Amino acid sequence: MQQQEYIGFGSMGELSGILEAHKHESIFLVTGKVSYETSGAKKAIEGQLGGYRVKRFYDFSVNPRLEDIERGIDVFREGEFDLVIAIGGGTVMDVAKSVNILAANPERTLDYIQNRHEIKNQGLPLVAVPTTSGSGSEATKFAVIYVDGTKYSLEHNLMLPTYTLVDSQFTLSLPQPITAVTGMDALCQAIESYWSINANDESRKYASEAIKLVYGNLEAAVNHPSGDSREAMALGSHLAGKAINISKTTAPHAISYTMTSKFGIPHGHAVALTLWPIMVYNYEVTEDDVNDKRKGVEVVKRTIEEIAMLLGADTVQDTSIKIRTLMQKIGLKIDLHELGITDDSHLDLIVNGVNYQRLDNNPRIMTAEDLRKILNDIR
Repeated sequence: MQQQEYIGFGSMGELSGILEAHKHESIFLVTGKVSYETSGAKKAIEGQLGGYRVKRFYDFSVNPRLEDIERGIDVFREGEFDLVIAIGGGTVMDVAKSVNILAANPERTLDYIQNRHEIKNQGLPLVAVPTTSGSGSEATKFAVIYVDGTKYSLEHNLMLPTYTLVDSQFTLSLPQPITAVTGMDALCQAIESYWSINANDESRKYASEAIKLVYGNLEAAVNHPSGDSREAMALGSHLAGKAINISKTTAPHAISYTMTSKFGIPHGHAVALTLWPIMVYNYEVTEDDVNDKRKGVEVVKRTIEEIAMLLGADTVQDTSIKIRTLMQKIGLKIDLHELGITDDSHLDLIVNGVNYQRLDNNPRIMTAEDLRKILNDIR
């Protein structure tokens, strides 16, 4: 499925043309509880929705749960909609994509999430409008859903939004903490995509540009935001999303989900905590533990060296300093102990809760012992 993209400040104005071209009449609008208004999205969209029947849905958790999705499906099925619009951050996108596709398929919601049934029916056309620069969810076929604290990734080609409007005007009022954690998520996505065993020339093209844009503008966007830095971050986040849509994420994401669900660490921060030690870990790959047999040890090492160059580092070891320094400059703690992960039982939760779908994409095999050592080194 080919997505139609409209990128740049003011691109929200393209929505009227989309609505008119397809004669839409009834809209299921998914938004954040607060961000819809504070981002300026409400003011920007309401003038374009006059004359349409609109049902707004925003009753869901920051980390979307099965119950949230089922509640959204109930609301969705009660109406007769012909278009879905999602305006918000990654959670909003994930909820909209999940509700849209699962409402079109008849079996129990949990059975699709846990891969007991295959998605067969297409949902409605979906317009995705991000108001953060981080998740890249407007450009992916994935959605995160938590079931009893365990993270699942719903995935299907039919989940890719039909249209995306990447308009940086909606990120201008983002608070510093949200700018920081969403920006680190985008940087991690881009770096992980670049080294993923599923990477190809297309995904690396997106990832390399995303790395340069996000790393070069994140500190300014957090501490001294301007239109230019916000615009660069919006594009960088979108490109990172396009990259992982091909390659998927790897070990840092695989490890992060329990940190978020059990310890309340925001997703982008949780991912970034292990990015730098895993970069060094991956660079120390050997013939015995290389996970990408097609490319081999030397190619994996060269790939990590290319990432170091994109970050402006002389060596792979220098990249760990650069990433840690960036995190500290934008106000993110880098020590697990300071974030409430203080003893071995906490490490057990994280090690036992790793997401193997994502871990299997890592270029170096990682055992439970390897993971525990990495976590101990940053505790």
